Amino acid sequence: MNDYYQDLGVARDASVEEIKRAYRRLARKLHPDVNPGAEAEEQFKTVSRAYEVLSDPDKRRSYDMGVDPFATGGGGNGFGGAGFSFSDVMDAFFGGAAGASRGPRSRAHRGQDALVRLQIDLQDAVFGSEKDLTIETAVRCSTCHGDGCQPGTGLSTCTLCGGRGEIQSVQRSFLGQVMTSRPCQNCHGYGSTISRPCFECSGQGRVRTRRTLTLKVPAGVDSGTRIQLTGEGEVGAGGGPAGDLYVEVTVTPHALFTRRGDDLHCRIEIPMTAAALGATLHLTTLDGERNLDFAAGTQPGDVITLRGLGVTHLRGTGRGDLIVHADVRTPTKLTDAQAELLRQLAASRGEERPAGRVAPTDKGFMGKLRDAFKGV
Repeated sequence: MNDYYQDLGVARDASVEEIKRAYRRLARKLHPDVNPGAEAEEQFKTVSRAYEVLSDPDKRRSYDMGVDPFATGGGGNGFGGAGFSFSDVMDAFFGGAAGASRGPRSRAHRGQDALVRLQIDLQDAVFGSEKDLTIETAVRCSTCHGDGCQPGTGLSTCTLCGGRGEIQSVQRSFLGQVMTSRPCQNCHGYGSTISRPCFECSGQGRVRTRRTLTLKVPAGVDSGTRIQLTGEGEVGAGGGPAGDLYVEVTVTPHALFTRRGDDLHCRIEIPMTAAALGATLHLTTLDGERNLDFAAGTQPGDVITLRGLGVTHLRGTGRGDLIVHADVRTPTKLTDAQAELLRQLAASRGEERPAGRVAPTDKGFMGKLRDAFKGV
């Protein structure tokens, strides 16, 4: 029996990655395009055969137990073969009776979906933007174009199953002789083998690479929103179609504005005198400068609503509002002249010794109902 570990120059406990590296190194050295000649071609075949066995967990396990997959004869196990189970009987009667073949299965499989995260600021969330994303995913191998074979070569019909992908055998059971079908151990049900795996992708038909794509971020997204890009995920094995790419958005907190749904909120400080007399203040919004007219007698917590200056509705038309909360500031340090002026104001309003008024924190349902009817 051939020593495949020696052919690749690796230890018997070598990992899959070590086996791949060893094969790539030898394949580049012995490839007929690089090193022409009958001797090099024969060595290349030996190395490719060793890689096909050791890179496959099932074949490697069989080889380590003393069974060379390339030396295994076809035709099944015959009477009393190992591995017979009740599922084989059920398969024979309801799925594979009389040697009915299901045929070889495809090597191409859909790739997995991928998930990346994107951080944007509030401006991008309100108006939308375009962002460049750099991602690392599996893409189709440009050397073999996804079939896993060295250029100029192709898939070889499995010598064990004859391309059927299945091995049929006759088993003796309490029901009599039963014919069953099992996936071929040599080709794993594909019906073909890769005699010369591509040295770039090791026969997988795909390689990992870093690439950049442009993402259009729609207006109105919020933290947790996922944007789906169809066909931009991992390319499947054997040249299979790619999965989807999902981009999860995170919006960084803004220094001035807080988002609540599609409305934006902010607080603006107003001097006590401006709140009492009324004033016009300037506010820099995401849409530019806006004037805010505060009426005389503005109280702490009063709000001014700027319609349509909030976040764009993600599903629908229009935008939310910008709600500005008044934050009336009482001076903490006064000059003697300022204090005297306030005393004169208090005297003119009869507030030298204010008694104060206690108001409930929650008026309850009946209180709110009375207040509602006061304005009627």
